[in-house]
Amino acid sequence: MNNENRHAYWRANKALIRNLLIVWGIVSIGCSILFVQPLNLIRIGELPFGFWMAQQGSIYIFVVLIFIYAVQMDKLDRKYNDNNRRD
Repeated sequence: MNNENRHAYWRANKALIRNLLIVWGIVSIGCSILFVQPLNLIRIGELPFGFWMAQQGSIYIFVVLIFIYAVQMDKLDRKYNDNNRRD
């Protein structure tokens, strides 16, 4: 991988990580702490939605973000490494 591709790869990698961390922060802090009172007006079964997001929802979102990261990194690796691979 040449120097220009290496910088582009890491720039894309850092942008992906930044964006996923922003989503994770909004979900974990926003839905679980900052907006818990309005979200508690919505109910999932017997539980208020704000409580559910704090206990279960943020964990589900985090697991989904891990899968999104894995898929997106696979695409980045293929984009920047396949053309330069020497087998």
